[in-house]
Amino acid sequence: MNDNKDEYIYDPETYRDWVKSYQERGDPLGWFEALYKGARGDHTKVFWADLQPNPYLLDWMMKHEANAAGKRAIAVGCGVGDDAEALSAHGYQVTAFDISPAAIDLCRQCYRESRVDYLVADLFAYPPAWREAYDLVYECNTIQVLPGAYRTRARDAMISLMAPGGNILVSCRSRNRGELTDAVPLPLDRDEIDGFRRAGNLEEVLFIAYDDDQEPPVPHFFACYRKPD
Repeated sequence: MNDNKDEYIYDPETYRDWVKSYQERGDPLGWFEALYKGARGDHTKVFWADLQPNPYLLDWMMKHEANAAGKRAIAVGCGVGDDAEALSAHGYQVTAFDISPAAIDLCRQCYRESRVDYLVADLFAYPPAWREAYDLVYECNTIQVLPGAYRTRARDAMISLMAPGGNILVSCRSRNRGELTDAVPLPLDRDEIDGFRRAGNLEEVLFIAYDDDQEPPVPHFFACYRKPD
């Protein structure tokens, strides 16, 4: 372990207490940059990165978006960029952003010839031109790592990115209501993910509850919501 705590490459065993330490000192978003800086330019060292696109995203695009050419997509909290690249390969014009400059540096280094527009941006203070500008908003595992009221704010900000007639895909860990209340990350229960539908007056197009292939398996949700034209 490095003597500089913020340069340590964190792992699942130390992650919970470390994130809580940022929350307790009033900096609940600061750990994102610390984690990605800890990878020291090697995206494979980000412990939560799958290093491949979400298979449920790939399946959704194949079944529901046969022709994405000319459509605009935005990847929220894009991490190391695997899903953003999959969206681009499918034909979307993709904006992918993260609050962490180190994360965006990793994306640009890993995908040097990418057509994705990788940007440093804050979901809670995004450029005004992004409002209602995207045919597809992709949210994967961002809300679950946020505390308290940040979760509702993040949901509402994501909805505000949707163009009329657009879709939002939400991929996250899941839990039964009242369970795992002190977990980090804190999975979404059904009522919380249903908040997308209620808050944005959105139509639920797809909802899947599944267990992943970890040992032991971790339950997840994958959902698609559509905004009225």
